[in-house]
Amino acid sequence: MKVLLLKDVYKLGRAGDVKRVADGYGRNFLIPQGLAVLATPGALKQAESIRSKAAIVRQEANQELSGLSEKLDKLTLAFPAKAGETGKLYGSITPQMISDAIKEKVGVELNRRQLDSEPIRTLGTHKVHVRLTMDLVPVVSVIVHKEGEAPVLAEAEEGAPQGRVDAEEAASEMTVLAES
Repeated sequence: MKVLLLKDVYKLGRAGDVKRVADGYGRNFLIPQGLAVLATPGALKQAESIRSKAAIVRQEANQELSGLSEKLDKLTLAFPAKAGETGKLYGSITPQMISDAIKEKVGVELNRRQLDSEPIRTLGTHKVHVRLTMDLVPVVSVIVHKEGEAPVLAEAEEGAPQGRVDAEEAASEMTVLAES
């Protein structure tokens, strides 16, 4: 089935594009959600106007969210978790937990589906991509460390806002560990 996209669809295309999709995907998701219409000759005549309107909307959204994108690029979140000796977590750090931490630190509520991340199940530093728009995809650093231990902040940028653990608290824990 050929459809004309009315809005940008992640991993499919931008508004105004004509795409071939599975019949069920088009009939059951894209068309009912208002994301696409059947690619008829009449609809194809409107493709250029849809592209130009979408470009204007996309540019405005990128301008509005560019400041948030810069904040998220600098953001480092630290999560304490129970883990075994091999570094494997007993639970996991889910995208919803990351979204909640971003809301707590930055004050912006993100849908967990905007985060391109599977649940994190190992210790260490992980990069999580946040899809604000099709063009703005900042990367948030997520540090997962054992409970009771200080997070390893060597890979984090200095002066970056920290989630869950304050930089001063981490530095004091590091000095206590160094003295022992």
